[in-house]
Amino acid sequence: MNKYLIREYFELCPNGHCEDLLTESEKRRVVQEGAVFLTGVVQSADNLNGNGRIYPKGTLAREIENYKRLCKERRSVGELDHPDDSVVNLKNVSHVVLEVWWSNNDVMGKIEVLGTPSGQILKSLIKSGIKLGISSRGLGSVKKESGRTIVEDDYQLICFDVVQEPSTKKAFLNLTENKIPNIFNKNDRINRALNDILF
Repeated sequence: MNKYLIREYFELCPNGHCEDLLTESEKRRVVQEGAVFLTGVVQSADNLNGNGRIYPKGTLAREIENYKRLCKERRSVGELDHPDDSVVNLKNVSHVVLEVWWSNNDVMGKIEVLGTPSGQILKSLIKSGIKLGISSRGLGSVKKESGRTIVEDDYQLICFDVVQEPSTKKAFLNLTENKIPNIFNKNDRINRALNDILF
């Protein structure tokens, strides 16, 4: 079974419009330090997207649990723009995902823009009013079922990248038809196996 690089897009909300999702400390940082946060839906489960693809909630729930661990360890970084491979390149990192949580079938996320060169570009785009989106990047297989494409249980979430995407209601899934190596280490595989047992 071939694994592919799977990407999904959603629109983000700059901190000025979603302050109810920020803590008091984060709101102070926005005012005092010019910190920039982005919030919004970062992924969705059991919903048919614009390309006829579905992420089953059980598979996505497992991966979100794994990703929460990365958030706690502040390893949940992402890039500005979407590369064509499965490796997060630190020289292109623009943000860190602070937390992810469920709201019904939607996965919500809170992102802090970093002071890196790519983060500075991202801040400039936000201040210029450019509409931005979030895109999950992961590895996995897909199968056809009743005319729809289902993301299979071998899906592994890698990161969330910031991209330009004009629509809040549409989700697009791009499939790169190349074999991608598994980048997860032994500890990641053990944690995934434990989460499979627990969830």
